Amino acid sequence: MTAPFTGQSDPTVQPVPTSVVEQVDAADSTLSNPKRAVIALGSNLGNRLETLQGAVDALEDTPGLRVKAVSPVYETEPWGVDPGTQPSYFNAVVVVKTTLPPASLLERAQAVEEAFHRVRDERWGPRTLDVDIVAYADVVSDDPALTLPHPRAHERAFVLAPWHDVEPEARLAGRGPVAELLATLTREGVAPRADLELRLPE
Repeated sequence: MTAPFTGQSDPTVQPVPTSVVEQVDAADSTLSNPKRAVIALGSNLGNRLETLQGAVDALEDTPGLRVKAVSPVYETEPWGVDPGTQPSYFNAVVVVKTTLPPASLLERAQAVEEAFHRVRDERWGPRTLDVDIVAYADVVSDDPALTLPHPRAHERAFVLAPWHDVEPEARLAGRGPVAELLATLTREGVAPRADLELRLPE
């Protein structure tokens, strides 16, 4: 008769190598071969902070997507319009891991916008919620439906500043390190709101 199986030789109780732990942490165990994506959020109508939090939660509720980091909140002057003609924006950046291809992620981003009654009446117009895909892995694409990375991300401090806060070493594909891009831009009208905070979904 064979000896009883003891825990000493049971491979399931052996220490897990650090490298394996890091891999599991990097790729959520519910996702298979996920890609990293960076999503910018903005709102200048209604309860702006509540809307941004709702967008973060809605992204987390997306099958095949996990929110990994949420930036600090910034208050910024509207882009492309005369000063004082629109309320200021609250902006933030979310880093996610996802198995969704870019086109599906775009569909989800637009669905989240619509859930918060986003209206596309005019370019640069006020909006309850803006959900923009800034970057998807290292993909560079000039597809008119979804240009990657976002064609104006490199010139927008309200995107680069919060992104840099959560990923100081980040690079924008085809453009270079976010820190260097940010250093070339003015931060006038882009102010961190230390009194405000978005929660990372549990």
